[in-house]
Amino acid sequence: MRRLMIGLMLLAFCSPAQAEQISPVKARGIAMAQAAALTPPVKPAPKKKIKKKKKAAPKGPPAKELLGSVAVPAPLAARSIGAYSKGCLAGGVALPINGPDWQVMRLSRNRNWGHPRLIDYLERLASDARAFDEWPGLLVGDLSQPRGGPMLTGHTSHQVGLDADIWLTPMPDRILTDQEREDISAVSMLKDPFTVDPEVWTPERTKLIKRAASYPQVHRIFVHPAIKKILCQQAGAKNRRWLAKVRPWWNHYYHFHVRLSCPPGIAGCANQKPVAGNDGCGTELKNWYAMLRKSEIWKANHPPAPAKPAKPAKSKKRLKRVADLPKDCKTVLASGGHDPSATDPATVPVALRAVASKDAGPPPPRLDAAALLALMGGKPRGMPLPDRNPTR
Repeated sequence: MRRLMIGLMLLAFCSPAQAEQISPVKARGIAMAQAAALTPPVKPAPKKKIKKKKKAAPKGPPAKELLGSVAVPAPLAARSIGAYSKGCLAGGVALPINGPDWQVMRLSRNRNWGHPRLIDYLERLASDARAFDEWPGLLVGDLSQPRGGPMLTGHTSHQVGLDADIWLTPMPDRILTDQEREDISAVSMLKDPFTVDPEVWTPERTKLIKRAASYPQVHRIFVHPAIKKILCQQAGAKNRRWLAKVRPWWNHYYHFHVRLSCPPGIAGCANQKPVAGNDGCGTELKNWYAMLRKSEIWKANHPPAPAKPAKPAKSKKRLKRVADLPKDCKTVLASGGHDPSATDPATVPVALRAVASKDAGPPPPRLDAAALLALMGGKPRGMPLPDRNPTR
């Protein structure tokens, strides 16, 4: 009806001659076009946004509390599961606390466990270093927990039983008591953040690290940048390929960290990328020293706050649960009749954390006022840098 009225109006306004020339069909088309122009366009209904459901955070205690409170290994075939900083260990083997050429330190941590590949390596290194390099024996620090996984304190790596910390302090010529192993501190190799102490460092330590890197199963060795520098200087011009495995990293100034590659044929064990072929004594080391300088300047501009009573740290990130680890880690945790739900995280981890939190060596050395002033050059600038890599 509305369209008919519009058509009649158009005919009424047209001259008689025009009206005669326009057919009824054509007039109807004109009316429809005019009506469409007058009718406001209809906007399509907005599409409803479908909200994706967020995955519920896994419930239960953090993985570090569950795995850190198990005192015995998983009675399964030996297997390193996952990555060095995200995994677990099945069929772990303990390094005996006393050997002919080694002694294990910090026994209360119960971290002298590893894959058989690691235990065999340490026993051979200790024997060879004593026989060929005049090293009296190894003082061995942290390996892994009985079932691997994240630790209550300290490392974020050492989770799959293929990492070991070896002190740069030689083993004494007697068996240490349990208490001495808790109290004795490793010796720092540094005079300052940039320099090895010449009164402490000896060529035998260079021989020891070279020996440690010489075995084909060794993937990486981590040392402080200043130790890497002295190794580059003392390595000689020939046979420097072993230096490629020795990588600078934060806080390794009283021990070196050995990391083995995954055992052949072990499914689900993730290696790191192979190291570069060069000896790392050029541009890489220069870049590390530039980072060390920035770190020291930042520390000078941000002095530590006065000590306050310790409070539980509140992490903004979701704590890693067993469900975040490779799926086989759940089997590792529950194997041998172990019931994770029976673990009391309010008591057991507290006791372990108390003994595990004590560092094995002295704090990092700091620059004196004169050296710091010279480093800053009157223009205190810098940027914060981590003291420890979370994935090393």
